[in-house]
Amino acid sequence: MNRELLMLVDAISREKSVDLEVVFAAVEAALASASKKLHGGEVDMRVSVDRETGVYETFRRWHVVPNEAGLQLPDSEILLFEAQEQIEDIEVDDYIEEGVDSVSIGRIGAQAAKQVILQKIRDAEREQLLTDFLSRGEKIFVGTVKRLDKGDVIVEQGRIEGRLRRSEMIPKENLRSGDRVRAYIAEIDPTLRGPQILLSRSAPGFMIELFAQEVPEIEQGLLEIKSCARDAGSRAKIAVVSHDKRVDPIGTCVGVRGSRVNGVTNELAGERVDIVLWSEDPAQFVIGALAPANVQSIVVDEERHAMDVVVDEENLAIAIGRGGQNVRLASEMTGWRINIMTAEESATKQATESDSVRKLFIDKLDVDAEVADILINEGFASLEEVAYVPMQEMLEIESFDEDTVNELRTRAKDALLTMELAKEEGVDEASQDLRDLEGLTSDLIGKLSVAGIHTRDDLADLAVDELIEMTAVDEAQAKVLIMKAREHWFTA
Repeated sequence: MNRELLMLVDAISREKSVDLEVVFAAVEAALASASKKLHGGEVDMRVSVDRETGVYETFRRWHVVPNEAGLQLPDSEILLFEAQEQIEDIEVDDYIEEGVDSVSIGRIGAQAAKQVILQKIRDAEREQLLTDFLSRGEKIFVGTVKRLDKGDVIVEQGRIEGRLRRSEMIPKENLRSGDRVRAYIAEIDPTLRGPQILLSRSAPGFMIELFAQEVPEIEQGLLEIKSCARDAGSRAKIAVVSHDKRVDPIGTCVGVRGSRVNGVTNELAGERVDIVLWSEDPAQFVIGALAPANVQSIVVDEERHAMDVVVDEENLAIAIGRGGQNVRLASEMTGWRINIMTAEESATKQATESDSVRKLFIDKLDVDAEVADILINEGFASLEEVAYVPMQEMLEIESFDEDTVNELRTRAKDALLTMELAKEEGVDEASQDLRDLEGLTSDLIGKLSVAGIHTRDDLADLAVDELIEMTAVDEAQAKVLIMKAREHWFTA
């Protein structure tokens, strides 16, 4: 029987072109599975086959777990202190084994054994095919539509399959069996039972790789695509930069008479592409990203990672785009939140912000409106700036002498300390349900308490603009926090 086992392993290895070790592992798994069924329960079995003689041994084993963890699987686990009574230097996650009688291959049932072995081999073949494919480093999967599976498309490349989910297709795209398809390799998931390569035709990465194929200068390192944002099938923006002053990045990507960019758009169902010059200066990058709209001015808010972009009435619709598409894509590509506004709206906003800062300085620094306006005109917008901007910088203000500057800095520091203490007291005053609200930090709770918001219901009653004014969070975060606070209204 042992000699026959070795012959069987050798025959399967040759027939399936699979490494001998893979077949031995499959045989061991089949024997271990049969032994486990024979003993019943949640026992853990291990079988070891001698590669030279075909003789095999069977062991029942117990996994060593920490004493404090307790036994979750009594049939296959042992506590550390019990294990140490048998083996003094054993550690957690080691195994204790005990030899048991081996089950014969005949008792397994030839058909059952064959099924287990062949399944293990199929898994190994599949893993080897996937490994070989990944070793080629390809980012675009080129294949033929094999079949449709619940709305998803299964794409075949030789013996490798990829899954293109409906959500990752270009809208209104209709793929049929036998169609030639190119798609971006978005993810590899070895745990999936079906195709383990997940594909996408709507991901920004797909467009980047298509341009890399169309534009040789990208592969040569002369050009680089820094970022991309897409509304698949409709419009996209890419940011490019040249690493060689002799190469025009936009013209190179467009190609002679648009040949290169057209090669990409034809693959993507006519998706229109705006090619933008990337810049290290965020403001300049955003201005380019909003093309074809012309920008009048731009105000950068580093703290909120946002920009207020001012355009004239004629460019307002162009900057925003149909359904907000242009500004949304520009925001995704640059990574900045972009607020489009007219000059009038900008002036109104700046006036409102100046009024707010003026009131803050008058109240907290105990100064008159004239001193507050001097600070605002010199670019001061917070107590922190007044307190900690270098002394020399404040002394450059013509209206202030050294004594005035020292007094203003002292008052600003005192006010900040008082406000911080008030926040800490406010956190103590906040109700437990407010403290437990997901997304609320101690700093935010302190700011809310200063404004008289002490409970979850108090927060739930706020409007978005009220919460923004109290805490300086952005609009998206304000909406999320308020909706979280209101959840219990609908679940009670």
